[in-house]
Amino acid sequence: GTLVAMLVISPLFSMLVSRWPRRRFVAFSYRTLMLCLLGFYVALVALPEASGVWVGRAFFIWVSVFNLFAVSVFWSFMADIFSNSEAKRVYGYIGAGGTLGGLTGPWLTKSLVVGLGVANMMWVSIACLAICLVCIVRLGGWARQVELARGRSDDAAMGGNIMEGLRLIARDPLLRWMAVLMFFGVGVGTLLYNQQREIAKLMAEDELRTQFYSNLDLWINCLTLLIQVFLTRRVLTNYGVGPALLIPALAVLAGYALLTASPLPMLVAMVQVATRAGEFSLGKPARETIYTRVDRQSRYKAKAAIDTVIYRGGDLTFAWVHKGLLMFGTSVVFSGGLLVAAAMTFGAWRVVREQARLPASPP
Repeated sequence: GTLVAMLVISPLFSMLVSRWPRRRFVAFSYRTLMLCLLGFYVALVALPEASGVWVGRAFFIWVSVFNLFAVSVFWSFMADIFSNSEAKRVYGYIGAGGTLGGLTGPWLTKSLVVGLGVANMMWVSIACLAICLVCIVRLGGWARQVELARGRSDDAAMGGNIMEGLRLIARDPLLRWMAVLMFFGVGVGTLLYNQQREIAKLMAEDELRTQFYSNLDLWINCLTLLIQVFLTRRVLTNYGVGPALLIPALAVLAGYALLTASPLPMLVAMVQVATRAGEFSLGKPARETIYTRVDRQSRYKAKAAIDTVIYRGGDLTFAWVHKGLLMFGTSVVFSGGLLVAAAMTFGAWRVVREQARLPASPP
């Protein structure tokens, strides 16, 4: 369901980007998300209780789409505002804000849901998006000044057709390898997560499983935050995107090699922490930095297709791959994962080579 939603929404988003200037469609995207939340509130309050299951399923799909599209649009907007050198200095700190949000969200939900109820939590989410919208509007003025200083205007629509994003990926070597990196990067994470879930099923009580996942997320967020605050800027400004892409990829490759030799549950958790923390704190900021040096069509249309359709397609593909490999045992899962990690590392290496050909500033 989620992949189908991506395949439907991605061309619609591309059409919106083609016809509207950036200052309109970025704000419109967030307003649309707020209206969707309002719609779910009405559905939860007005529809019969028996409809709750269907509303819940629709909300799950919507949240999956929202998480990818909202983040993709946000980073595309950041690439419009910051130059390559500026992005290297600040993207780690901006990412740290997202990590703090990831820590705050569950705490806020736990604190308010009992008193407010599930339906009224939609208003909390709408309020959070409203704050984001205010920030976008305020940053819009800054973005226009930056564009004018670069000799361009953000008032013109980009043009093109609704399939332009996928066509750009097929045509441009850098974007193709960015898509390959995304596909196999999602693959290593999906295989590891699903195998982690198999291990959690062996725990006798639901409370133990909940505690296990909670501790895992806490370690991931804490390690990510530390790297984002103290290391990301130094790595990107001093050494460029190459090490920021290759270090997490090589760490994943080494982790899968260890798991293939010794698939201990604690080692699985450690590799999971290292994999996700490396992606959030180094890999993603490095990829987003690259988009400051490409044209706006690639920045919004191709990037949106990679971040949504390619991402969700990889997630679905490797979820089924995991089911097939698991039939032959845990060692086979990690052996297959080792090959996927090797493909991811090769993709990262090719992205590093292709981005070196880009100009310092976008055309």
